Amino acid sequence: MNEQVGLANTFEAHRNHLQAVAFRLLGSLSEAEDAVQEAWLRLSRADGKGIENMGGWLTTVVSRICLDMLRSRKSRREESIETHLPDTFTSQENIIDPEQEVILADSVGIALLVVLGNLNPAERITFVLHDVFAMPFTEIAPIVGKSESATRQLASRARRRIRGAKAMPEADFDHQRNVVQAFLAAAHSGDFDTLVNALDPDVILRDDRQTGSSRVTRGAVALAKQVSGRAQKAAQLALVNGHPGIIAAPRGRLLYVLKFTVNHGKITEVDLISDPERISQLDLAVLGD
Repeated sequence: MNEQVGLANTFEAHRNHLQAVAFRLLGSLSEAEDAVQEAWLRLSRADGKGIENMGGWLTTVVSRICLDMLRSRKSRREESIETHLPDTFTSQENIIDPEQEVILADSVGIALLVVLGNLNPAERITFVLHDVFAMPFTEIAPIVGKSESATRQLASRARRRIRGAKAMPEADFDHQRNVVQAFLAAAHSGDFDTLVNALDPDVILRDDRQTGSSRVTRGAVALAKQVSGRAQKAAQLALVNGHPGIIAAPRGRLLYVLKFTVNHGKITEVDLISDPERISQLDLAVLGD
């Protein structure tokens, strides 16, 4: 009994670290806690005396559990894209502690959580363990079942996908970013005049959440009235197909993407994309400072 109590105390000392790893790997607090609990069950059945590096052993076990969960999630999604939404669209009814998940999501970075969801399971595991938690490739390779060289390639590929590539010259990119950033700030604050100023008089918004005539909004004044003061608190800049755009992802769960067309310093078209299949075809990346 004393040995089991001691083992439980040792596990609790590592719990926060394990939950941080699992949350970044899975993007869901409830799933992260499931993974950590499964790690405890495996430890309770193992010979704790034979484990020299408990922290490393537990991190490896949690990572393998998360890898299996990611692969299962991906398999279900491939079976039926109509009935299984991407992991960033998981039901909010299963959240154990919304406030804690908000804090975790903010600490990781909403955009990064969203983009991590676009990586395949092995890429995600490798990137998080190496680039976030500084685990050496020699220890990651057995977890993902690859050689050390192949694991390094996974990390490199993940970095390229996370950073994305700008689709225009730097000066044009910075100008477009400033326009979109001004739009987002004005939408948050309810600054109607600034919103109108950022928009072309004949701007068009296409919203795939709507049907019929309400699907399209035309004109700067009409669009400004629609979004002024109503922007999601979790909405932030991201790279969308190489251009500055906006993602709305409360607690790291992607609700929609705003894709912009900017001409002569004004926003001329806005596409609000919420359909999971359409989002899966977008190239989303973290927009650096």
